[in-house]
Amino acid sequence: MFMKAFEENWTAWIDGQLTGKELAEFEASLPDLSAARLEKQEARQLGSLLRQELSTQRMTNEEFFSHQLREEIARDSRATTPQSTPAPARESWWSIGRVVWTGAASLAVLALTTFFMMRDDNAGGQSAYLTQIINARITDPAASPDATITPFESKDGKATVLWVDGLQSLPSEYAAK
Repeated sequence: MFMKAFEENWTAWIDGQLTGKELAEFEASLPDLSAARLEKQEARQLGSLLRQELSTQRMTNEEFFSHQLREEIARDSRATTPQSTPAPARESWWSIGRVVWTGAASLAVLALTTFFMMRDDNAGGQSAYLTQIINARITDPAASPDATITPFESKDGKATVLWVDGLQSLPSEYAAK
C-alpha cells in the first residue's frame, strides 16, 4: 500500500500537482532531493519533447470525411456480419478410421504372403545330395571298406541327418553343391 501511495505522489510531484503540506512531506521523504529534482526536470523535458513530436496531424476536410465514412462502413459491416463460428479443425489424412483400415489391409497382405510362401512344394523325396553320398559308399568300397552311412529323417520329412561311421574321405567328385 505504501508503494502505491509513493508512486502516486511521485507522479503528482513530477506533474506539479502537490502543494502545501503534501509537497513538504513528500520532499522530506525523499533520500536525495537534488537528484530527485534533476530527474523531475528530465522527465518534464521528455514529456514536452514527446508532446511536440508525437502530436496528431491535422486532417483536411476530405481526409476527415473519408475517415468518418470508413469508420461507419466498418461499424456497419461488423453489425451485419453474424458472429462467425470458428472453422472446424482440418482432419488429417491419418484419421482413426484410415489407420484401422490400413492396419487390417496390411495384416491381410501379410497373411496371404505367408500362406503362399510357406506352402510345401517339395513334399517328400530324397535329396540329390543324400543320393550322391549313398552312391559313393556303394560304388567305391575300396576307399573305406568298413564305412556305414545311416540316414535319419525327421518325422515331417523336412530334415535329414546322416550318421557317417568309418568313412575316411569322400571323393572330390561328390563334393557338396
